[in-house]
Parts: sequence; structure tokens; C-alpha cells
Amino acid sequence: MNWETRVTKLLVIQYPIIQGGLAHLAYSELAAAVSNAGGLGQITAMSLEKPEDLREEIRKVRGLTDKPFGVNFAIGQHNRSFSHFLEVAVEEKVPVITMTGGNPAPIFDQLKGVDVIKLVLVAAVRQAQKAEELGADAVMVVGQEGGGHLGKNDIGTFVLTPKVVDNVSIPVIASGGIGDGRGLMAALSLGAEGIEMGTRFIATKECVHASELYKNYLIQGTENDTVVIKRTLGAPGRAIKNSWTEKILEIERQNGGYEQLKDYISGEANKRFIYEGKADSGFAWAGQVMGLIKDVPSVKELIERMIGEAEDIRRKWAY
Repeated sequence: MNWETRVTKLLVIQYPIIQGGLAHLAYSELAAAVSNAGGLGQITAMSLEKPEDLREEIRKVRGLTDKPFGVNFAIGQHNRSFSHFLEVAVEEKVPVITMTGGNPAPIFDQLKGVDVIKLVLVAAVRQAQKAEELGADAVMVVGQEGGGHLGKNDIGTFVLTPKVVDNVSIPVIASGGIGDGRGLMAALSLGAEGIEMGTRFIATKECVHASELYKNYLIQGTENDTVVIKRTLGAPGRAIKNSWTEKILEIERQNGGYEQLKDYISGEANKRFIYEGKADSGFAWAGQVMGLIKDVPSVKELIERMIGEAEDIRRKWAY
């Protein structure tokens, strides 16, 4: 079947499926596997120690695939400058730059005159309109079901996606709560022209940096096994429910500020869970879609299965 949309044409990919930025997890192995399977894989830039590490990852991806891929900049969740990392992405002629969190305007300023596709993750209609005004080629719209950092208004993907579609002219990519062919078809029905998935791609063989414990949590958990932390800091994010996130929520209930929370919500605490499998001393991001995850396939198997499920639905709709 023909899967061409404005998103596939823009990104020069076979299927309208994009892998999320996935802090500390989205590196060359996963990015290349997604791109080779027909989607758009991504590297996470700001989880790397220095710009030259990004250059190395970009070159690793190019050694594993000749397909397009992206580099994600999680600009709102890091206190250090992204400028030198962005310089490397430009020097290496990365075809796609994606932006999540924070104000993307400085990245657009630095990319003026650069021939690169620019995607922005948004969680509200006004954010989408602003991204279009800045020059975004498409927006990725994350509903409150998603994992990691979310919008502040608790609007679900099913409502937010068509709202954004109705208010911008650029292509819209739906994110949050999507993990199979049914989710892909639902997103397209809402007017989106592609999907982004984060949590579902963690539970794959090529997400080699994720601990077995993390993947097991995603398989065994349900849609009720996530919580939203960091609301009191104005940066809500959805994570797996465990004793560590309960500590975070308790501090928030007691009106604790950043100083009281910083050791609990740090990147180091995140890495203890996702890398070392220490669930009692760290946290891990995950969306409600974990209730739909039952296995750890290869990326190729996952995408082929999703497309097969979606094509079955398309055939049913033809009658």
C-alpha cells in the first residue's frame, strides 16, 4: 500500500513513523535501525558529554545506514549551551533537526540559511502556531499520554492533534499513546500525517542502552503504572511509578522546591534506572502506551508489524 504523506515526502522516508529523542537512549544503533526499517531514527544530542561525541554518533549512524536520520535537541531540560552541538550537526550536514522543550527560537536563529528540515515538538495549539511562524517544516504534537516531558494542560492526543491540524498549515505528527498500527491509523484519521513514538522504541532489541529491568517494566506494566512528576517545577513529565517517583511526588506535595528535588530528578538518577536497572534509586520516563507493550522485538519486526496492522485496517475501511 502507498504510505506517502507530506511527512514521508518531507523527510524522504518510506513510512510516516518517527523515533522520539529519548534522553540517554537515542544513539546510533537505535537511530540507524529505525531509519533502515523505513522510519526516521534520531540521535539525542544534549545527553552527550561534548560536541565531538555527537560528531562520533552521527558518523556511526552513517556507517550503519544510508537513509535520512535526525538529531534531537532537548533544549528545555539542560542548563548548558546547545550552540556548539548544533554547529556539529550543521557541519556534518544532518538532514533533520528536531527540537523539544523550551523556546526553539535560538535554534532557528542559528540555523538561518542552513538547508535542514526543522521539526518542533509542541503540546499546545499556540506553541504549534509559533513554531510555524518561526519556520518549522512540521510540528510533532504530544498529548498527555506520552512519556517524558509533556504539556502543562493535560490535553490528550485525541483532542490535541485535530486542534493543531485545524490551526496550522504545516504537517502535523502525532505523539503520545501510540505503539501499534491502530495508533498509527487513529493519528492519520485525526488529520496527522505521521506519528512519533518514544516509549515503544525503548522496548526493542536495538535500544541497547536500556537495561533489561527497564524493558521488563514496560512489558509487565499497565497504563496505570505511570505518574506525572515535576508539575510543581512547571516541567511535568510522565515516568514509571515506583518508590523513587513516590518520593518525588511526596516532596512536591510538601511544596518542596528545586533544591529539595534536584537529586531525585537528576540525569544521574535517571541513568541509575535506565542503564543500571536500579529501580529503587532512580526513575525512568515512560508513557501510558506501556499498557500495550507485550514484547521486545527488533525495530524492523515492530515497524513491519505496525504497518501490517494498519494495512489490515485500511482494507477493512475500504468496504
